[in-house]
Amino acid sequence: MSDAAALPGQPRGGVLSGPATTRTVNVLAPNASAMTLDGTNTWIVAEPDSDLAVVIDPGPLDDTHLRAVIDTAERAGHRIALTLLTHGHPDHAEGAARFAELTRTEVRALDPALRLGDEGLTTGDVITTGGLELHVVPTPGHTADSLSFHLPADRAVLTGDTILGRGTTVVAHPDGRLGDYLDSLRRLRSLTVDDGVHTVLPGHGPVLEDAQGAVEFYLAHRAHRLAQVETAVEAGYRTASEVVAQVYADVDRSLWPAAELSVLAQLEYLSEHGLI
Repeated sequence: MSDAAALPGQPRGGVLSGPATTRTVNVLAPNASAMTLDGTNTWIVAEPDSDLAVVIDPGPLDDTHLRAVIDTAERAGHRIALTLLTHGHPDHAEGAARFAELTRTEVRALDPALRLGDEGLTTGDVITTGGLELHVVPTPGHTADSLSFHLPADRAVLTGDTILGRGTTVVAHPDGRLGDYLDSLRRLRSLTVDDGVHTVLPGHGPVLEDAQGAVEFYLAHRAHRLAQVETAVEAGYRTASEVVAQVYADVDRSLWPAAELSVLAQLEYLSEHGLI
């Protein structure tokens, strides 16, 4: 399965594709589905007066899309100099090797298996390409290798699937862990409070112009779901599928497999904290 299910909830959205901030442009991949929303957002990030650009999440292995990303950058006067990945799920990273071949760029990611070139990404790294400044922010939880990228000049953060433009994301158990995810949301909240970030550039769905509101919504939603799961367990529903049928009864059944992954992560969290 893919990695971003739009479970119920709706942060306030904005522009779906095209220019999003002064330094970012979204090229939407043609892979829309219940799990990928409108498709994967491939982000071109560059200083306006620079001839170099960074691409975040080339998306699926689709030559038409990959070439459209290159063409969009070139029309803006940019040559793609580096490829970054927020995480390794196929709808974000499957096209990375082909994109690196087309652009002759390195691919940098947290997971060594996804890297193409000598350098990976680690916490605290600052990407400086063509005068651009991108800060690597660890945001595990959706997956263990999830990263976000803070773009201070635009007061923006590119969140991959940690925060979506519509709905809420899946904590993809067992690789994803709820405790890590909650810590990541708090880390993103600190960016909004301490660093003035106001724009979320997500991996799927529209841009969010109220970053702090989006993070608070996600934290409140997780707390609400966690309480629902705990209540369901206390009522005698023990397996993930039983809990999903109770807690996610209002969700389209096509999303229940994704919801089950999040429930497994929640059950693990509750057990680790002695709550069930």
